[in-house]
Amino acid sequence: MSKLTAFLVSWQRAFAIAVVIAQAGIAVTGSIVRVTGSGLGCPTWPQCVEGSVVPVQHPEVAALHQWVEFGNRTLTGVVGVIAGLCVLAAWFNLPRRKRVLALSLIQLGGVALQAVVGGITVLTGLAWYTVSVHFMISMVLVWLAVLLVSSLSEGDGPARLLVPAPLMKLQVVMAAVLGALLLAGTWVTAAGPHAGDASTPRLGVEVATLAQIHADLLFLFLGLLIAVGFFTRTRTYWTLVGVVLAQGVLGMVQYWTGVPEVLVSIHVLGAGAVVIATASLWTSSRERTHEVELPADQALSKA
Repeated sequence: MSKLTAFLVSWQRAFAIAVVIAQAGIAVTGSIVRVTGSGLGCPTWPQCVEGSVVPVQHPEVAALHQWVEFGNRTLTGVVGVIAGLCVLAAWFNLPRRKRVLALSLIQLGGVALQAVVGGITVLTGLAWYTVSVHFMISMVLVWLAVLLVSSLSEGDGPARLLVPAPLMKLQVVMAAVLGALLLAGTWVTAAGPHAGDASTPRLGVEVATLAQIHADLLFLFLGLLIAVGFFTRTRTYWTLVGVVLAQGVLGMVQYWTGVPEVLVSIHVLGAGAVVIATASLWTSSRERTHEVELPADQALSKA
């Protein structure tokens, strides 16, 4: 085994954890682009401005906006490098494990997909629905990154429940409600004051109406979380409870104070934390063994 291969294998878990942080973190930097009005700081794609990949003096675009947007684009490359290291580590760690490799490739492919969606977002003038898709893909990638971390300490056998079956059904419903909750959150932002650029059209629905839908989905998620508590009260469960409550309080403060810029980015960070905590509860509720169980007749013959 070469030194490079040994390095990749020994740091595999660190790379996987890093990709969780990076996928959640780039959603936060994306929100910073939005609240600073820098969404069209680089008005073209893949170049920043016509004729230049990097920011240059431009009569119609402030330098600050250019560098904020360019910085977010550059971070996409950083996430891509981390995802690429995950793929290399999965490839060189023998015996090669298909599930780990597949989850790593999804991260790398997700970065490429996000680059394309980000380009479409810019070329459509930050159309609110493209921004929503951009964010939702990030949250899906965060969830799958948590599964990648978990897969490193699992086997490749079929999943076996560690909790009652009704709990897993509740978690499936929770995941669906969480997706709806996150999507509704993007709608609130789409109708709110932080368009990413002063000329960007907003979603033509009252913010109060969308905020109420968002809050209702949060209460539904909390209700499901309470129901889950009848089956399990592990540290992972209580972590999720704490993160969701903190995110809910932050959302209310954000609404009451007129959606200040700094709270928008903190709220996006909280959304990523909720996804990580929910996915962690999911992975802690099942296990995959390294052993392949033999059919009953073969097991008896070997005995």
